[in-house]
Amino acid sequence: MLPYAAKRIGLGAVQVLAVAVLAFALVELLPGDAAVALAGDQPDPANIARIREQMHLDEPALARLGDWLAAIATGDFGASLVSGRPVAHLLATALEPTLILAGLTLILVLPLAIGLGIAAARRRGRWPDRLITTFTVGLYSVPEFALAVLLVSVFAIGLAWLPPTAVGVPSLLAEPAVLVLPLLVLLARPICSIARLVRAGMIEALDSEYVAHVRRAGVSERRVVFAHALPNAITPATAQIARTADWLLGGVIVVESVFVIPGLGTALVDAVNARDLPVVQGIAVVFGATTVLVNLAADLVAFRLAPRLEVAR
Repeated sequence: MLPYAAKRIGLGAVQVLAVAVLAFALVELLPGDAAVALAGDQPDPANIARIREQMHLDEPALARLGDWLAAIATGDFGASLVSGRPVAHLLATALEPTLILAGLTLILVLPLAIGLGIAAARRRGRWPDRLITTFTVGLYSVPEFALAVLLVSVFAIGLAWLPPTAVGVPSLLAEPAVLVLPLLVLLARPICSIARLVRAGMIEALDSEYVAHVRRAGVSERRVVFAHALPNAITPATAQIARTADWLLGGVIVVESVFVIPGLGTALVDAVNARDLPVVQGIAVVFGATTVLVNLAADLVAFRLAPRLEVAR
């Protein structure tokens, strides 16, 4: 376990470094003078000079890359070109709403998806299985943006049961009703994909010789399902759970934009519109590091549940 974990941690560090280098390369790939491109459609000479000085564009690219990597290693992402505030402070402010949304989604998605998968597998071929399968396949095909607009139209505008946006709400936790529609959108696709994987894994596990032997030993069906079949069934789903966390990084951008939630997704959209490249670079590094860490955790969990994977790797 430890050698495998050390190898994956080393690979993860290389991946984070690669994401940081790619984020830095955004400036180098800008056509022409990067300071002019970042200054906007009507660049002011003073603003161009300020951007060039702030981003050290007069220095060699490799020197700037080394200084920038050394700075972000200490948590210094530079300063915003628009507000002048440290990027780290902007990210810290926007991180809380995103963590609340992503955390609640991950907390809710696992019991709901695993429960649906088990229910479908135990009644395979019957109407509950067909109903769950039809529902998950149909819901998975609906894009996040379309589902968000539909839910707002029905429950916020039509029925007026829930607030349509988070405008004027000081904190998401201060008014939980604001979280209902965004969470429904974020939960829809992950529940469908994980539930189908758990269903397939449960069917295979319940049909295995191992489970048949356990049943012959007189173990109760409930213990057979949850203590013996389920651990083997959720092993293939761990990778999908990691991909769900990755997907949340993209899905939260859409959700925060539709519901006007001031999180990292909204900060990224605003930074792109304002050509605030230091903020875009900082968010890209945060998203990349989060993706690497989530996939690392998923690999370690999958390895712990099925150590034979070490042979395949």
